[in-house]
Amino acid sequence: MKNQLLFKYKGCMSTRHFWIILAAVLVVPGIIINCEGQLTRPLPVGESFDETLPDLPGFLNASFARGDEAFDRVFTVSDGLGPTFNQPSCATCHAADGRGTPQTILIRFSKGADQVPELGGGQLQDKSIPGVPPEILPPGVDTSPRMAPPVFGVGLIENIPDATLLQLADPDDLDGDGISGKVNMVFSIAAGNKFVIGRFGRKANTGTLIDQVATAYHQDMGITSDLFVQDNPNPLAGGSAIGDLVPDPEIPFSVIEDVVMYVRLLAPPNLGETTPESTRGGEIFTDIGCAGCHIPTLKTGPNVISALDQVDVNLYSDILLHDMGPGLADNRPDWDANGREWKTAPLWGLRLAGDPLGGIAHYLHDGRTSDLSQAILLHGGEAVIARNFFEGLSESDKKALIAFLLTL
Repeated sequence: MKNQLLFKYKGCMSTRHFWIILAAVLVVPGIIINCEGQLTRPLPVGESFDETLPDLPGFLNASFARGDEAFDRVFTVSDGLGPTFNQPSCATCHAADGRGTPQTILIRFSKGADQVPELGGGQLQDKSIPGVPPEILPPGVDTSPRMAPPVFGVGLIENIPDATLLQLADPDDLDGDGISGKVNMVFSIAAGNKFVIGRFGRKANTGTLIDQVATAYHQDMGITSDLFVQDNPNPLAGGSAIGDLVPDPEIPFSVIEDVVMYVRLLAPPNLGETTPESTRGGEIFTDIGCAGCHIPTLKTGPNVISALDQVDVNLYSDILLHDMGPGLADNRPDWDANGREWKTAPLWGLRLAGDPLGGIAHYLHDGRTSDLSQAILLHGGEAVIARNFFEGLSESDKKALIAFLLTL
């Protein structure tokens, strides 16, 4: 288990992460990390985002440690960073393995379903190595700002059976409850170049952890691997990837495997202590319909790793796409997701969301608010009935519901 003595920084993570990233700033111009730190007490077990699942055998702990090191590694020009990129490491986006911040937000863009690769799509790489122009957002495209989600617990999500998600899906609302969740069928290189059920990303737009990790290296850091062997072309450099002189692929597939195993074995934090108020808030959460999409518990399927084998997953999500209304729409399709649909965000770890971010949590896909009540009130579409019920609650009942959410 990793050292629980953390420094808290706005947008950053531990002291070790801070000094690594500071070193990267000296190598790569244009990266600005603004951190304000204060020493905190050692955190109890279950109170952070960087702990392993329980009772892992020794060989898995070794794999976890290698992946942890790779996750924290800050790439430089000499390592193959870029030529265009967003951040120099996995850990820069995922503070202490948690969610990102508006300062590290990623911008996806397209023209409808067209990823417009000739314009640098489908993701804006807004930083670059020396001598290479960073990308700029082309005019006339559909944009979707997305804050990095947490990486803890993804191994549990990975092991929820397809059959469970298909059974939960009700795309035609046949039961008439106003909720019509659906799976997102996405193309997966790692699964053998076929379509699979999407589970990861804000729109469930990635199907496997291998795809997720390899794509993050390629799109976010400009690091090539055996799955993506060519650097991203830059339309401002004549459509080429000139400037990065490191031979491709820049990391072997074994690094992808180690990072996949690292995030696969990260445990979600424990549930917090309850009070009579938060218990009442949990009942209200169910009564007004929030649990229709934020399903409290799903179960994993069989797995050779005992910590993943047929265990309850308290993620408060159905992993399905739902129409969230015009207020949250990005108007940009993503595989089967339309411009108003988002994956139900898991609520586990919500009470600790601000811990690695200077105590300020950022909610929704784009981090637009730090107020949980406001985040609820921005729900529309399939969530409008629950939203209206919440809006009509007494102030004490609203407070109880928020108290419940802050135990997750």
